[in-house]
Amino acid sequence: MSYIGELVGTAILIIFGAGVCANVNLKKTFAHNAGWLVITIGWGLGVTMGVYAVGKFSGAHLNPAVTIALAFNGDFPWSKVPGYILAQVIGAFIGACIVYLHFLPHWKVTEDPAAKLGIFATGPAIPNIFANLLSEFIGTFVLMLGILTIGANKFTDGLNPLCVGLLVVAVGVSLGGTTGYAINPARDFGPRLAHFLLPLQGKGSSNWGYAWIPIVGPILGGSVGALFYRAVFLGEETGALWGMLAVSVILLFSSFLAEKKRNYRIQVKSEKWEEI
Repeated sequence: MSYIGELVGTAILIIFGAGVCANVNLKKTFAHNAGWLVITIGWGLGVTMGVYAVGKFSGAHLNPAVTIALAFNGDFPWSKVPGYILAQVIGAFIGACIVYLHFLPHWKVTEDPAAKLGIFATGPAIPNIFANLLSEFIGTFVLMLGILTIGANKFTDGLNPLCVGLLVVAVGVSLGGTTGYAINPARDFGPRLAHFLLPLQGKGSSNWGYAWIPIVGPILGGSVGALFYRAVFLGEETGALWGMLAVSVILLFSSFLAEKKRNYRIQVKSEKWEEI
C-alpha cells in the first residue's frame, strides 16, 4: 500500500504542478502568461494535495531526495528506498501523461518547443553547470531542512501538509528562478521521459544533457540538509554528514572545472570564427 501511495501522491503532485505550467505556458488557455507567482502557488498546492491524499498510507515523500535523506537520517529503512523511488518516478510519468491529455488541443497551437519542455521538465535560466547544480543543491537543502523543522513543531491536526506546501511556494518564489527549482528528481525525470515519448507536435529536444543536474543536485542537497538538521538540532553528528559533504564538494568542484573548460572551448571557437 505504501508504494501505491507514493505513486498516486506523486501523480497528484505532477497533475497540479505540470498542470499549472501548462496553463501558463500553452497558448489559448485562460491562464496564458499568468506568471511565475501563479506557477509557484500551483506547485505548492500540488504538494499539499499530494501529501493530504496519501500521507496516511506512505508518509507522502513524493520525492526521491526526501526518501534518500530520511534513510540517511535513520528515519526510513534503506530496504524500501528503491521501491519508493520507482513508485515516485512512475507516478510522475503518469501525472505528466494526464496533463498532456488534459491540454490536448493546446499543444498544436503553441509553437515554442522550449515552452512545451518547460511544462514537463526544468531547465536553467542561464546554463552554467556549476551554478545550476549549486542552485538545486541549495534549494533542496532548504526544502529538507524546512520539512524537518516543520515536523518538529506541534500544529493542529492536518495542518502540516499545508505548511510543507507553503514551504515549496517559498522556495519557488525566492530561489526557483535560476533553474525552475526541480528539488525533486522524480518530478523532473518522470515528466521529461513523458515529453520524450509522447507524440507532441514540434516538441524539440528533451534536453537530456541537463537531466542529471535535477537528479544529483536535489539528492545531495536533501541528504546534507537532513544530516545537518540531525547534527545541529538533535546533537547527533554522524560520519554520513561528512561523507555527503565531501561528495558534494567534489562534485561541485568538478562541475566548476567542467564549466570553465566549456567556456574556454566556446571562447576558442568564437576567436576562430572571427579570424575566418
